[in-house]
Amino acid sequence: MSKSFLPIALIALLVLGGATTTHFLKAAKEEKADVTVAINGTDTMMYDKTVFEVKSGQKVKLVFKNIGKLPKAAMGHNVVILKKGVNVVAFCSEAIKFAAKDYFPESKKGDVIATTKLLGPGESDTVLFTAPSPGTYDYVCTFPGHFALMKGKMTVK
Repeated sequence: MSKSFLPIALIALLVLGGATTTHFLKAAKEEKADVTVAINGTDTMMYDKTVFEVKSGQKVKLVFKNIGKLPKAAMGHNVVILKKGVNVVAFCSEAIKFAAKDYFPESKKGDVIATTKLLGPGESDTVLFTAPSPGTYDYVCTFPGHFALMKGKMTVK
């Protein structure tokens, strides 16, 4: 291989590698799910769905949308599904300390089944997860103070 061809080959490899990575990420978002659950968050600090049911082992697509109008800094929302037995108040009290991380405590990641991004008005996020063993699981918004009203239960059969 000539020296003048090497930079062109490297650029082609990077471009093709980037396209492949982009394709992979797109494919992951379009992955088939057994069930889709749609939840909206509002400016009144409420989820429009406070209960939903799935079956253990199902691939679940959670689509969350912030349908409010207030700015993210004042009324950002997310959905964090906690593992069975995790104390909601303790988890959310820890989350308050992490404003720079969108109120998500990385040290508590092991307590979480799935989480969306913290969303501003009109934004949405989709996450895929496998439903855990049967039981009831809490989900909350970790924006400061929201968990008192923005909460729900996922029942796994």
